[in-house]
Amino acid sequence: MADQDFDVVVIGAGPGGYVCAIRCAQLGLKTACVEKRETLGGTCLNVGCIPSKALLQSSELYEQANGHLGKHGVKVSGVELDLPTMMKRKDKVVDTLTKGIAGLFKKNKITHLPGEGRIVDANTVEVAGKKVSTKNIVIATGSDVADLKGIDIDEERVVSSTGALALPEVPKRMLVIGAGFIGLEMGSVWKRLGAEVTVVEYLDRIAPGMDGEIAREFQKLLKRQGLGFKLGTKVTGVKPMKKELKVTLEPAAGGDAETIACDVVLVSVGRRPYMDALGLEDAGVALDDRGRVAIDDHFATNVSGIYALGDCVRGPMLAHKAEDEGMAVAEILAGQSGHVNYGVIPGVVYTDPEAASVGKTEDELKAEGVDYLSGSFPMLANSRARTYDQTGGMVKILADAKTDRVLGVHILGSGAGELIAEAAVAMEFGASSEDIARTCHAHPTFSEAVKEAALAVTKRAIHF
Repeated sequence: MADQDFDVVVIGAGPGGYVCAIRCAQLGLKTACVEKRETLGGTCLNVGCIPSKALLQSSELYEQANGHLGKHGVKVSGVELDLPTMMKRKDKVVDTLTKGIAGLFKKNKITHLPGEGRIVDANTVEVAGKKVSTKNIVIATGSDVADLKGIDIDEERVVSSTGALALPEVPKRMLVIGAGFIGLEMGSVWKRLGAEVTVVEYLDRIAPGMDGEIAREFQKLLKRQGLGFKLGTKVTGVKPMKKELKVTLEPAAGGDAETIACDVVLVSVGRRPYMDALGLEDAGVALDDRGRVAIDDHFATNVSGIYALGDCVRGPMLAHKAEDEGMAVAEILAGQSGHVNYGVIPGVVYTDPEAASVGKTEDELKAEGVDYLSGSFPMLANSRARTYDQTGGMVKILADAKTDRVLGVHILGSGAGELIAEAAVAMEFGASSEDIARTCHAHPTFSEAVKEAALAVTKRAIHF
């Protein structure tokens, strides 16, 4: 016999799940949220987005104090790294935010069901041996670290992103497998703190999915900071020795293998949908050809009353994508018209400089046969970038050659993750490059580079 009776039970309290639960409660639905972790917030808040950004900022400040402040007339000596204190600060940020979500649950009268959830049927969820009844179920279980065949992650010397956030000391040599967002960010953290970092990528470029021109410039800037790259290379083995790890590398296209030594290996080859022990097969919930929960355009699975969102369904594995889907699902359950514009979901790499994008890349437009115009503007010519000594990077805008509608915006530079929001808003409202160009931007700001790139679409850039 099932206990309680809810309108909605959300399984998973990550960005998608907790946002969905809060919005459901706001809309008057009796809501419960299941979470197996002791704290709310999912991977993003506990061992992902938030702690990594805390370490990125701390490591950036350390690097500045350790060698970049002299040219500003700020003389610093005797700089020392206190890694335990840095980690303690990171943990405090996480703790504050997880408690904040718990407070939001209490404020919105959401029932928190601790434990791992299993779907019994379309109207029943089992949590910690107890069954609860519900009219609707929302699967928001997120994702887990993707394994690399033949490499065992022990979270001590061979680590995932989770282990990389809690290393007890700075390794002398770190090898990062995967030049995606996570690999570049965590590689940057430990490089700043003193590690010799080499990034190995199977493809012949870093940041797969990013605009090619931006990615090439991005790699140049990271190499100047001291990150090493081995592209077009695969890792075929990691052998633990007494004092080091022996890593075997081979060219992706075939050829002779080589062995290099390091102290820590970070495996960052992507993530997989997390649906372990969820009971999907028994409940009759169908998966797609990539092992994700199959949904229609309204987030409904093939089983009436069961919905899914976030990393366990199609689309980019991004916290903000999951949040938007959580809002949409809640509104659909309340009889409204929830919607997500997947063409305007930004992506950001929080290195220094940051890299951000929204919309189409040049390669995508070429593949689709779209006639487009491109305008770019270097940060080197931006006044604010000069005053901040942040002159690496550029802004690039792609617009339809006939209508001038903005199709994609790509930014490499200081604060790119904030600047991309302007582009996303513009694209959401169907703006043209002319609309951006004619919008007055404050001077001096980094955002002026966005305006100049818009002017450059029609070859009218003023300052370059």
